[in-house]
Amino acid sequence: MKSTLFIPIISITLSSLTSCQSEEKSDAYGNFEAITITVGSEGTGKLLAFDINEGQSIKSNQMVGIIDTSSLHLEKMALIASLESIDDKLQDASPDIAILVEQKANISRDLDRTRALFEQKAATEKQLEDLEGQMEVINSQIESTRKRIGVANRGILSERAPLEAQIKIIEEKIHKSRIVSPIDGTVLTKVMEPGEFVSYGTPLFKIADLSEIKLRAYTSANLLQKTSLNNEVKVLVDDGEGGLKELSGKVLWISSEAEFTPKTIETKEDRVNLVYAFDVMVKNDGSLRIGMPAEVRF
Repeated sequence: MKSTLFIPIISITLSSLTSCQSEEKSDAYGNFEAITITVGSEGTGKLLAFDINEGQSIKSNQMVGIIDTSSLHLEKMALIASLESIDDKLQDASPDIAILVEQKANISRDLDRTRALFEQKAATEKQLEDLEGQMEVINSQIESTRKRIGVANRGILSERAPLEAQIKIIEEKIHKSRIVSPIDGTVLTKVMEPGEFVSYGTPLFKIADLSEIKLRAYTSANLLQKTSLNNEVKVLVDDGEGGLKELSGKVLWISSEAEFTPKTIETKEDRVNLVYAFDVMVKNDGSLRIGMPAEVRF
């Protein structure tokens, strides 16, 4: 009789212990979030290709699409043609200078001959002075011709810089017509489709790095005293079989001000009016999703 009564008593005791362990209260509750980036168009035109799908993993700087650049290429070709035509406008001083140099050589020979005759009293001083004057004039003409053509060419060459700058701007626009991923991450939302027209700033897709995911959790002031920045904490999530799976996380941020308990947080204890928010970074093993609830034990 004693043996019959003893067995149910043990059974009840073990059941009570198991129930207590499963109902152990956590210190904080929250939901997983991710830092998302909305990638916008940096060009204007028809979306020729946009080869991504929601849930797809892509790499940083990976090209995922392109905007039509045909009009930009035509603008660039027109600017290059204008740039090349500038060289045709340049003036060559050589022919004008060559004529003056030949005249100078003739005057120089006459001057040498007249000086020799003047020493022999066979030429007058006026003849010598006239030739010397002609030499000064021809030298002045050579110098002024060089300056005139140099000024004209500098004016023509000054047109090159604005055209070259415009070509660089067009090339930059062509480069930015390539749609690339800014980070390694997972595509959360695809906003546009190939064939649609986009303009500068049009949202194209949203991406987030889910290799590490942030848990925004809330706890009371008293329980918050159990942890501090950079502390390791236990993060509990549903394991899909009715139990909890334990992960490790690190506290990255703690709010300095209290706030009202968010409606989305369902705790196992009585709700408190004011709580403190904090962020825990958790390495994602592939099972964590944005919006998934989780518990924290300090």
